[in-house]
Amino acid sequence: MPPESRRIARVLLDSPLPQLDRLFDYALPAELGDVPLGVRVRVPLRTAGRVIDGYIVEIDTEDDADRPLSEVESVVSAVPVLPERLYTLARRVADRAAGSASDVLRLVIPKRQVRVEKAWTADSPEMQPDAAAREIAEEAIAAYDGLGAVLDTGGRAAVEAIPQLLDGVQGWAKLLASAAARTLSSGRSSIIVVPDHRDLDRLLAALEPLVPAGTVVRHDSRQTNPDRYRAFLRTLEDAPCIVVGNRSAVYSPVAAGLVAIWDDGDPLLGEPLSPYVNSRDAALLRQELEGSALLFAGHSRTTDVERLVVLGWLQDVRATRRVLPRVVLSTAQEMEQPTAQRMPSSAFLAARNAAAEGPVLVQVSRPGFSPSLVCADCRAPARCPHCGGPLGARHRGAVPVCGWCGRGASAWTCPSCSSTKLRLASSGSERTADELGRAFPGVRVIVADSAHPVERVTDRPALVVATRGAEPIADGGYRAVVLLDGPRMLQAPDLRVAESCLRWWSNAAALAAPGAPVHLVGVNGAAAKALATWNHAAHARAELESRAPLHMPPTTRVALVQGSASAVGDALAALKELALPSDAVLGPVPVESDEVPPRVRALVRFDYSAGSRVATALRAAVVAEAVSGRRRKGRSTKSTLSVRLDILDPEL
Repeated sequence: MPPESRRIARVLLDSPLPQLDRLFDYALPAELGDVPLGVRVRVPLRTAGRVIDGYIVEIDTEDDADRPLSEVESVVSAVPVLPERLYTLARRVADRAAGSASDVLRLVIPKRQVRVEKAWTADSPEMQPDAAAREIAEEAIAAYDGLGAVLDTGGRAAVEAIPQLLDGVQGWAKLLASAAARTLSSGRSSIIVVPDHRDLDRLLAALEPLVPAGTVVRHDSRQTNPDRYRAFLRTLEDAPCIVVGNRSAVYSPVAAGLVAIWDDGDPLLGEPLSPYVNSRDAALLRQELEGSALLFAGHSRTTDVERLVVLGWLQDVRATRRVLPRVVLSTAQEMEQPTAQRMPSSAFLAARNAAAEGPVLVQVSRPGFSPSLVCADCRAPARCPHCGGPLGARHRGAVPVCGWCGRGASAWTCPSCSSTKLRLASSGSERTADELGRAFPGVRVIVADSAHPVERVTDRPALVVATRGAEPIADGGYRAVVLLDGPRMLQAPDLRVAESCLRWWSNAAALAAPGAPVHLVGVNGAAAKALATWNHAAHARAELESRAPLHMPPTTRVALVQGSASAVGDALAALKELALPSDAVLGPVPVESDEVPPRVRALVRFDYSAGSRVATALRAAVVAEAVSGRRRKGRSTKSTLSVRLDILDPEL
């Protein structure tokens, strides 16, 4: 290197401030020696007069040694925790969502654990599935038409999982475990993302007989900080592995040959932290950058995935031999019965006959005894006199309790008619179990909900009352499944309510034994027919067609812009140069809050082709507002403008 040259490091600062979301040049002192890319460093931030953490993204030399540059103060660790592929993905995800790359990296790179780092050695041997495990995996993959070709060629597919228990595990878990085992046999890593810990445990059980234990890396919130950092260091190694975890596992820094997501319609896959990117969108961006195979597996089909299938971006993969649940819908006579009768005679008889042979699943919408109460005289909803929250009953004859503040309301009086009498307005899991216990004398009743988690039940006769998503697996499958509260579920004020109900019902129906009846109570219409015919793709396509004229997601993208009236006005003014349609902006409208100055919000609807331009313009507005806020009146003030792209439908 010529005497007048010097080494410089381009550093990404670990800061949430939008104006710092770029690479900064720092001089690399000679005493630091050879510094690898991706290591943690500490650098001075002149404007703030303090030292901040960051990551070295690039190292270069420059001839202009007279350019004033601050020096890297120290190297925190010699471990390169930010490989190039991880930074590229984080930058791409942040740019699409009008967010910061450091916010994305904060989801995947754990805090440093010095003891774990000192004990870590990046020399894990490569382990392959044995011949018997490979044969099992190939047999499971062969059950799906064209799936093997998708895995071998780095294709993209929407896979309809077999809705059955296979060898004691759910069909979807065996499918994804087999795909990961096949990818591992070819010397490549896999990433499998599932919504919650129940799905994670079931997937780990399916992987156990197929791959060596040392190749599976967990990534979930239940891990301790040392365990999470140890797992992260394993993903930095060259030896292939299988990463299984929740939503942020999609960013794992492995050289992935497969990225798979189970049940992409689950809201738990939506990141609640900035930049609020859904795991489905991150997986699509990752596949585009790296060319890995991509699978979206589910019993049902979301409109987001169906849109990509219609466009030809995803291949529709189904089982070669479809064995579907036997769904029974309520008859016209049963639909005309009083609403007080929750379980019609056909479903009751099916449950009674099946309970003599084995477990029966009864799905309900809510946990607890009676989640809501009403006035016995005027039927007005019973509200807490302290906070206005809904009153509920924990058991029959109990003092009403507020669902928000938890206070009792022993001396409640109706503000509408002054009555002091209350009436149970709904039935939760515990009340349903109480009622079924009296209707099925001598049969064991099991409650499975958030307060009573149950992972598995035996094949002994029992009634299992479970809330949606909390259904345990039964040995050999349930002898009958009864889906209650369907009309109540469909009444939710949500654009995706039918899509969500289909997902809940389908996941419960997949737990039934072969040939066992699945009774959907009190529901007819498109959603019920889609479940009965198991044609979720057609239902999702019809949903897409109905949303297109209204320009609602996922047919278009939607951005939420919120802040002070002036900040939101400046952001919307910047969008006028993009030539968006005249009806693209909805609002602004006031936001109910006590903040000063008052806040407003607006929605911006735009086509996918305009996504990059809209994201860039909104991000520039956020940075401009943040910089102007620091300079306003010569003192630092908090920026009021926030931007969120691809908001969830319920938030509309």
